[in-house]
Amino acid sequence: MRAIVLHAPGEPHTFALQELPIPEPGPGEIRVRIQAASLNPADYKMAKNGNPAWMYPFVPGLDAAGIVDKVGEGVTEWAEGDRVVYHGNFTKPGTFAEYGIVQARAAARIGDGLTYQEAAAFPCAGLTAYQALNRKMNVQAGSSILVHAGAGGVGGYAVQLAKAFGASPILATASTENFDYVKSLGADYVIDYNAENVHERVMALTEGRGVDCILNGVNRQTAQADLSMLSFGGQLACIAGAPETVADFQPSHKTFSVHKLMLSGAYLSGDERAVQDLSAMAEQFMALMAAGKVDPMIGKLIALEEIPQELTRLSQRHVRGKIVVDLERRI
Repeated sequence: MRAIVLHAPGEPHTFALQELPIPEPGPGEIRVRIQAASLNPADYKMAKNGNPAWMYPFVPGLDAAGIVDKVGEGVTEWAEGDRVVYHGNFTKPGTFAEYGIVQARAAARIGDGLTYQEAAAFPCAGLTAYQALNRKMNVQAGSSILVHAGAGGVGGYAVQLAKAFGASPILATASTENFDYVKSLGADYVIDYNAENVHERVMALTEGRGVDCILNGVNRQTAQADLSMLSFGGQLACIAGAPETVADFQPSHKTFSVHKLMLSGAYLSGDERAVQDLSAMAEQFMALMAAGKVDPMIGKLIALEEIPQELTRLSQRHVRGKIVVDLERRI
């Protein structure tokens, strides 16, 4: 099979196209003939440092959609020909290949109304946003929310989910050139993090109350600053590092909660319920997509061999929406 591989930890330009043997599914696993995959910041971040569990050449990639090609021992819920999407285990060979292996319980069925490309676009970013808003912060109608980096993958999906859940008002940060785009996703107000004081704008827009929920995928520093923008009983969900001084910061008159997110941690937890919830969340997310409430945000379709250059572009943080690999595409 054709695959993009790493021969050692490194930057995206070190990725190479190579022929590899088609993998075999083990007990409880399914093999998927991948039709589409998507790129995520986690791909280049993990590739840079590698992982002790990796054996080289290693196939990176976390998200894929395709057709069940073979089922492993003990698998009864899937059959050859089923259309599935999944978020993979980063310690195992990934999705930048023509075939992939995934635990059967982690896969979700693709509905008839969605293409492989649309399904592959969302797992890592979309499920992170869904887990934050639905599973952790329980965003509901009337909840106010601030989403950092609203033009990115996680941020863009989070803005749309907040709209679908009835949150109001929806605030987001973005650069000026992305204001219209983020508003088109559902944001009521967009704050230029380069030119504006985010704290002052948030407090002004909420009449000094602060927001009920914040999703932060930027860094520890902004997460620390977020604490002062939460309302009484507010919640902060962090992807790229939690605040370091939560205990010292929290005054007696203002309580709040902080959630740390790591989607792939489900595989490392050893908890079958956590892995199965990846499938459950994916099905719930796709239902919103099928209903037209969440756009897959496909910004660009590429061929397998274009992954190295497009991951480099993604690492430069100038990408809007999702980059999706079409395995049938050739250059």
